[in-house]
Amino acid sequence: MIFQHRGLGRGRLDDRGGVTVFVAVCVLALIGIIGVAVDGGGTMRATERADYIAGEAARAGGQAIDPAQAISGKAIVVDPHGAQAAAQAYLRSVGAAGAVGVSADGTTLTVTVDGSYTTKFLPVVGIGSMPVTGHATATLLHGVTAPEGN
Repeated sequence: MIFQHRGLGRGRLDDRGGVTVFVAVCVLALIGIIGVAVDGGGTMRATERADYIAGEAARAGGQAIDPAQAISGKAIVVDPHGAQAAAQAYLRSVGAAGAVGVSADGTTLTVTVDGSYTTKFLPVVGIGSMPVTGHATATLLHGVTAPEGN
């Protein structure tokens, strides 16, 4: 009877700590998954913000029409220099960096905003920040009940 008791006791001692290792591995995996979810969501929010800023800058620039052509009735087109200046001024006012371009025909303004998202969990694996980019285009439309000239 004593021999059987020692055999059972030794079997239990051999497995001691096995559950602890399993739990530690599972906890590390869960923390990794949570980290990827948090930083992935943060990157998406930063991209949405960059898109929003680009859209607002394009809207601000799109309001800069060429008064000489509009008053004379020749055309309603964007003043290229004024539009770029207005869009860049908006980008500066919100602390964003980006590029502004006007189409050759002067009816479309394109804004690209570049930024980055500082990660919260991923620095553990060497990823301190992730680049984000936002794009927007404003097309100059005019008319009383419907867009004219397009």
